[in-house]
Amino acid sequence: MNKPPMFGDFEAQRHWMEITYHLPVAEWYRQSPNNNLQYWGLDYPPLTAFHSLLMGALSHQLSPRWVALNESRGIAITEHKLFMRNTVVFADLLIFIPAVLLFWHRAQRPTSLRDKAVAAVVCLLYPGLILIDHGHFQYNCISLGLCLWGIVLLREGYCHWASLLYTLALNYKQMELYHAPPFFFYLLGRVWLQHHNTRSRITAVVKLGAVVLGTTAFIWLPFMVPPASPLDVVQRLFPLARGLYEYTWYKPW
Repeated sequence: MNKPPMFGDFEAQRHWMEITYHLPVAEWYRQSPNNNLQYWGLDYPPLTAFHSLLMGALSHQLSPRWVALNESRGIAITEHKLFMRNTVVFADLLIFIPAVLLFWHRAQRPTSLRDKAVAAVVCLLYPGLILIDHGHFQYNCISLGLCLWGIVLLREGYCHWASLLYTLALNYKQMELYHAPPFFFYLLGRVWLQHHNTRSRITAVVKLGAVVLGTTAFIWLPFMVPPASPLDVVQRLFPLARGLYEYTWYKPW
């Protein structure tokens, strides 16, 4: 924090608000005169970028200097820190905390209300989220919360809504690929058990696939229109063209 030339991970989130608010979509994931990808280049999926755009617009309304293009690097104003911290807390209250409470409320085990409350508190006090989301500064609670909502809906039998929410989680942070196998095989197993002939099983799988692909296509649509390119996004999400390490993360100590 406050140490040039990168100023810490808080600056990454603030910088993404700056570039998404001021630059056209085509430049969000692309090297340009106003977007140096070596300086905290955006490397999370489009839903994170759209969230950064919303936060950037709110920041600009409160104080344009917080996200001034090319002039706000390393800015560390207490008011803006407070604003950004509160946006994480708001995301917790809106998405993650209700998902945790509902998950344990609807759980078959434990059975007692006391034990369910204890389990929920243990989840909410998980040090990783507290240290990273509120200390190191991230919005992991959004992707985790969307994924957990998907799990809750799977348990209630709402497979299409669960698929939609998991797809939103994946399009917010690619780390949700970790949860892709359990979602995929659970849904596949459910389809197999609920339908008793090949045709109905194929139809059910196609419907689930349509939800996933349709949701993804809607989120990625702005990057399908030239001069934007989905390839720019893919190359930033996965270290295929940029190398496994960038200066942002790898430094000689």
